[in-house]
Amino acid sequence: MAHAAPASGAPTARPGATRLPDVFSARTHAIARWAWPVGLGLVYGYWAAANRRDPGPITGWNLLFGFLTAVVFVLAYVAVREVAGRVHRGAHALVWAAFAGVAFGFLYSQTGYSVLRSALMSLVIAGAFFAVLFYRYYTHGDRA
Repeated sequence: MAHAAPASGAPTARPGATRLPDVFSARTHAIARWAWPVGLGLVYGYWAAANRRDPGPITGWNLLFGFLTAVVFVLAYVAVREVAGRVHRGAHALVWAAFAGVAFGFLYSQTGYSVLRSALMSLVIAGAFFAVLFYRYYTHGDRA
């Protein structure tokens, strides 16, 4: 059985186009633009508070620390997202890798390990993120 040809006037994909169609409305994208960082921030704040608390009881100061950490994470994420969109591909990867390294280093420092070990682990994570993101942005980025 033959496949149906597109109806006259129907949009067709350009040859070589690899972009998927957008199935969500502009409102959904606007909501997701803020829901994603807020959701990540809440998880990050909870994680940081849990690391700091260790096996002890949950206190008001622990909750405050978690919420403040979440707020700072969300603000930093939004700032990095805005800055990264305006820079070249290599710098784009570097900005996100630095953000990931600092975020991981802060979480790791809350576990009680030394500052030197936290910094070293943070550099390892940032290096891994940079390698992956550099490859991704150079192979899938704009060719202009």
